[in-house]
Amino acid sequence: MSESAAPAGKAKTALILTGGGARAAYQVGVLLAIAKLSRKRRQNPFPILCGTSAGAINAAGLACMADNFGKGVGILASIWRNMQAGDIYRADAIGVGASGARWLSALALGWLIGNPPRSLLDNSPLRDLLSRNLDFTGIERAINSGALHALSISASGYESGENISFFQAHPAAKPWNRVQRLGIRSEIGVDHLLASSAIPFIFPATRIHREYFGDGSMRQLAPISPAIHLGAERVLIIGAGRANEHQPRRSSEDYPSLAQIAGHTLSSIFLDGLAVDIERMQGINQMLAASEGQVHAARGMRPIRTLVISPSQRLDRIAAEHADALPWPVKLLLTGLGAMNRQGGALTSYLLFEKPFTRALIDLGYADTMARSVEVGSFLDL
Repeated sequence: MSESAAPAGKAKTALILTGGGARAAYQVGVLLAIAKLSRKRRQNPFPILCGTSAGAINAAGLACMADNFGKGVGILASIWRNMQAGDIYRADAIGVGASGARWLSALALGWLIGNPPRSLLDNSPLRDLLSRNLDFTGIERAINSGALHALSISASGYESGENISFFQAHPAAKPWNRVQRLGIRSEIGVDHLLASSAIPFIFPATRIHREYFGDGSMRQLAPISPAIHLGAERVLIIGAGRANEHQPRRSSEDYPSLAQIAGHTLSSIFLDGLAVDIERMQGINQMLAASEGQVHAARGMRPIRTLVISPSQRLDRIAAEHADALPWPVKLLLTGLGAMNRQGGALTSYLLFEKPFTRALIDLGYADTMARSVEVGSFLDL
C-alpha cells in the first residue's frame, strides 16, 4: 500500500479495533479466543494497536497491559461483562431528564438560551471508569520493554476537519501528513479516549490542546492507514458489523423514524469507510502481486496481509432482543426517537451498554473466532 515503509526487522502485526459504541463488546470476545489459542498467553501478538471510537478504549486497555496480553484481555472482559449504561453515561432520571429539558428548551427558545446543550447524553461516568481501570503509564513501560511498538488513537477535529491519529510509540515511528489525516506523536490519556469515542450529537466533544475533537470514525478516509504508517506488514481487523451486509429492499409506507435515520447515519460513519479501505487495499495487493512488486517496492509500496473478523449475526437484531435491559429513563428517551423496535435497533445497539447485550456479543465474538481457529492461528503464528 502506498505508505511509508516499515522499520527494518521483524514483520509487525497490527490490530485494528473499529468504532461502534456498545458493539465493541464483540471485539473482547474475539480477543478472548485469540488468548485461548495462543501458546504464550502473556506475549502480546499485536505490537501495533490502533483503535477508533469504542475500539480506542479496548486498544488502550490492551496497550496498558501489553506486557501480559492474557491478563489485559481478562480485565477488558471483566469490565464489558459487568457493564451498565450508568458506567458510560448518566442513565438516571435526573441526568436524562436534565439533558432532554435542555434540548427542548434549545429547540423552543434557542434565541434565549445562552448555554446550548452539547450532547444528548452526559458521558462523565465514562471518564471515571477509564481513570479507575486503565494505568496509562503502562503504555510507555510496554514500549520500553519491547512488548509494544505503538498505540494509535484516532479522533476527528471539528475545527480543522482533519482526522488525527494520536500515537505513542517507539522512537522509530515517525509522524505523517496526508490529505485530511495526520499522525501526531502524543502521550495517550483519558482525553484521547473520550474524544475518539464521542459519538456525534450523543456524547460531547473533548478538547485536546487547542481543538475540540469528536468520534474518530468521522472523516476517517483510510482506517487502515495508521497501522501501515506505524510499520505493520499484516493487519487483523475486528469489525462491528457483518461484512458485505445487504438489506433486501422492501416497500414501506411509513416515514423513517429519527432513530432509524440516526442508526443509518451512525452505521455509515462506523462501517462504510473500513469496508472501502479494505477493498482498496486488496486491490493494491493484487496489483503488487501482478507486477511482482518490482517498481512499487522502490516507491515504498508493499503488500499487506489482512484478516477480517466480523459478526456472523446482525447486531441490531440482537440489540432489539435485549433493549429492555436499558434503564427506564433511557428507554423513555429512545422510545420518543423510535428506537425501541426492530427498525430502530441500530441506534439502540450503539447505546446498549448493559450486560445482557455485551455478554451476548462477547460470546458471539468468541464463537466466531473459534470457528476460524485454524485460519486465525496460522495468520498470527499462534
